[in-house]
Amino acid sequence: MFERLGRLLGTGRGPKAATVLVTTALFALAHYHDQWLAGAEQATITGLVFGTIFAVTGRIWMVVFAHAAFDLVAVAIIYLNLEAQVAHVFLK
Repeated sequence: MFERLGRLLGTGRGPKAATVLVTTALFALAHYHDQWLAGAEQATITGLVFGTIFAVTGRIWMVVFAHAAFDLVAVAIIYLNLEAQVAHVFLK
């Protein structure tokens, strides 16, 4: 989607920022149907961070590995029933 929007909007700073925002919004919406608001909020933050990294570097592999690590940690937290403890760290 970055490539398509880049061709449509251009490759300057403004168009890249718009591309990050549009793709982040779509990424968040894709997570809303099964993860509701909390999942969409998390996807928004993740999309902004990963999208910005890709927009700045132009390299997808760092983002792919970061996303995989993020998902693996999330699955481990759920599997080990650590959600409440982890949430407590961030909600102090």
